[in-house]
Order: sequence, then structure tokens, then C-alpha cells
Amino acid sequence: MKVSLFITCVSDIIFSDVGKNTVEILERVGCEVDFPAAQTCCGQPAYNSGYVKEAKQAMKQMMQAFQDSEYVVGPSGSCVGMLKEYPAIFKDDPEWQEAAVDLANKSYEITQFLVEVLGVTDLGATFKGRVTYHPSCHMTRILGVKDAPQTLLRHVKGMEFIELPVKEDCCGFGGTFAVKNPEISQEMVKEKSQHVSETKAEYLVGADMGCLMNIGGRMRREGKNVKVVHITEILNSHEQGGGIA
Repeated sequence: MKVSLFITCVSDIIFSDVGKNTVEILERVGCEVDFPAAQTCCGQPAYNSGYVKEAKQAMKQMMQAFQDSEYVVGPSGSCVGMLKEYPAIFKDDPEWQEAAVDLANKSYEITQFLVEVLGVTDLGATFKGRVTYHPSCHMTRILGVKDAPQTLLRHVKGMEFIELPVKEDCCGFGGTFAVKNPEISQEMVKEKSQHVSETKAEYLVGADMGCLMNIGGRMRREGKNVKVVHITEILNSHEQGGGIA
């Protein structure tokens, strides 16, 4: 099976290890992975800020970049969720409508692809530590992926999984929401930090890096010693001795 990696902006610029882990996981389950160099931002920040014309330029670039791909897989529920919005955005554009539908239909978040397309629920990962999971809003509400990440996490050997209280609450990031409504956002992430503390987990895991940056930043400012990691780091771990440094 041939898979094209959709790296996402945040992974490309800040969390390169997430891209590396994603590729290694896909290759381990038998996929042939390529990287279309023409890809760019999915257009979500501009689109959500009302710059629809400008956002469409990035979207058209994405459709062209992945036009020959069999499957498109990315390590972000939020960004992949944006690709799923393309058909509605280009519904009145006969030139791009077909390409928008094609990209949306073949695009998946990494855990979604593993569980729903490949039928993989156990990657043979080993990880020591107490872990809780934050289900990001865009991942669950826009993309509609709720079970796949936790299914994979629950098969990780040696790991203690703890449910996050009020897990469905937003962390306050919401992309541009945190910029436009900083006071509300700060109160939301404060609550999320408190809920993480209630679990007494050593690691907070998520599938969207924006949320992890937001929650991790708050907890660091509060002096909390909770490590924040992307789910691919756990799923690609085969260390017998312990968790992530």
C-alpha cells in the first residue's frame, strides 16, 4: 500500500520527530511512504480567520501536491479534518470540486488509518509509565475520530492508561481562538491542566500538536512535572526500561 505523508506545519517546523515516528510506524505495518514536496499548509488558519480567498490558494496547492497519491496520512486530526472540509468549500467551483472530493476521500489521521483502513490495533509497542489522553476537539468533532487513538494506546504493553476527567472539554487552543480570545482560552487551559493533575499521570498524550503545546505550556508555567507527547511517540516506542526522557 502506498501512502503519502502529510507532514502538517507544526510537525514540519516544531515537532520533526512526530513526522519521523509517523513514517516509521507506517513502514513497520507494510506501507510504502513518499513525501510530496509540493505540499504546504492546509489553509486552516487563514480560512478560520476569514481569509477565504487566500486560504483557497493553499488548498489548491495541496490538491495538486497529492493528486497522484493513493492515501494521504497525517499526524494531526485537526489538519486532516480541514482536508475533509474541502468539498464543501469548493462545492460551487467546477474546476476544483472533483479534486477536493478526491483529496478528502483518501485522507486520514494516522491512528484512524491504522485502525479503520489497515485494521491494526496493536503495534507491538512497549512503554512504561502512567498515561492519560486528551481527545482534541477538531479530531473528535470535525474529523469524527474518537476510538482509534485509545484503542491503540490500550494495546501498548507495560503502560498504565488513566481516563482524563471531563475529557471532552476543549483545552482552549482552537487554533486562532487562543489568539482572538486569550482570556477565555487561559481559563479553559487552566481547567484542563487541573484535570490532567487529577489523574496523577506522568504523561499527557494527544494527537494534535497545537493542543499539546497549549496544555504543556500551561503546566510548565504552573511548575507541573508532566511530560507532553504526541501519540506517535508512544506507539513507536519499544523501550523495555522506561518512558520518554
